[in-house]
Amino acid sequence: MNYRLWIFIAIFLFSVGLVLGIIAPAGLTNLLSEDIAALERLGAMLRPFTFSTLIVILVKNFFALLLGFIFSPILCLMPVLSLLVNGWAIAYVSSEVVGQKSLGFVLAALIPHGIFEIPAFILGQAAALSFGTLVLLAIFKKEKRSLLLPSLKQNARYLLIALVLLVPAAIMETYITPLLLV
Repeated sequence: MNYRLWIFIAIFLFSVGLVLGIIAPAGLTNLLSEDIAALERLGAMLRPFTFSTLIVILVKNFFALLLGFIFSPILCLMPVLSLLVNGWAIAYVSSEVVGQKSLGFVLAALIPHGIFEIPAFILGQAAALSFGTLVLLAIFKKEKRSLLLPSLKQNARYLLIALVLLVPAAIMETYITPLLLV
């Protein structure tokens, strides 16, 4: 299948997550309260303008994409859930912060690194969806098996592009975004 189609599918799933984050019922938030608390603790540990924060952000984002790709053959659950949950989290947290601060604050927090990180995330998860789907098809259709290696190579290139985009995203998130939130 055409990689563009996978990008559109990834954008669609991420957008569904965004919509769900905006209309999230309070009960869903209560279900995820432990996860939200863990994220808040992680955020409190990270200090702006430090190299260790840059490394933590970069490693976390690298592993998120790599795990999505590695586990994509398991019914594509990891990339689908990752796209939905990340979209949900961005929209939900943004709507909460808009209520407490302002839309300008949210945009200043998201745009500098988001212009790199969100496309990287979409590209990486699209590659995971593409590869995972082909692996699943190859299990049931012998003629698809010969496409596995070329697909792995092509999707690994897209994944590499996504991983490279995460570097400027982490730099921006560590050194630029905090300047805009003062």
